Amino acid sequence: MSKNKGFSETSADRYSLALYELATENNVLAEIEDHSSSIIHLITVNEDFRSLIKDPTNKKEDQLNVLSKISDQYNLNKLLTKFLGFLISKRRFFYVEKILKNFVETCSTKRGELKAELISAKNLNENEVNAIKEELTKNFGSKIKLNYTHDTSLIGGLIVQVGSMMVDTSIKNKLQQIENRMIEA
Repeated sequence: MSKNKGFSETSADRYSLALYELATENNVLAEIEDHSSSIIHLITVNEDFRSLIKDPTNKKEDQLNVLSKISDQYNLNKLLTKFLGFLISKRRFFYVEKILKNFVETCSTKRGELKAELISAKNLNENEVNAIKEELTKNFGSKIKLNYTHDTSLIGGLIVQVGSMMVDTSIKNKLQQIENRMIEA
């Protein structure tokens, strides 16, 4: 039995850090970060592409052909295309989403940005989201990379999480707290 039981979090970190270092050395960091975010989005929205990545029975040649078409169609950075081809050749392509997400997070961290989540019951417009982002930037003294999600199940209010700190002002949470107190009584 192999001592390496699978593709670990450490391996994903190593691949993403290698991509970061290559991108930095070649002065294409911003471009590769942008293209990586686009690939992550493509994986999220396109079931066929996600299936091609996740299905271990797919041949390397098929994956390389699809990568070539995507690279041409979206004019992907050549270094990123080679890196993705390397993942395919090493049969690590099924972890491309995790690797690219780690890469984008590494870029953000190296810029000194804090990652924040904003979930709101009300659909916020761009100005409202930007105002919240600016307020968080002021309060934390760091640039904030904000991921906004609209969730009607909150009923009202919002949830903000920056690092390990979370503020939950949602009505759903308040109702849950009341329910818990009633059960305890």
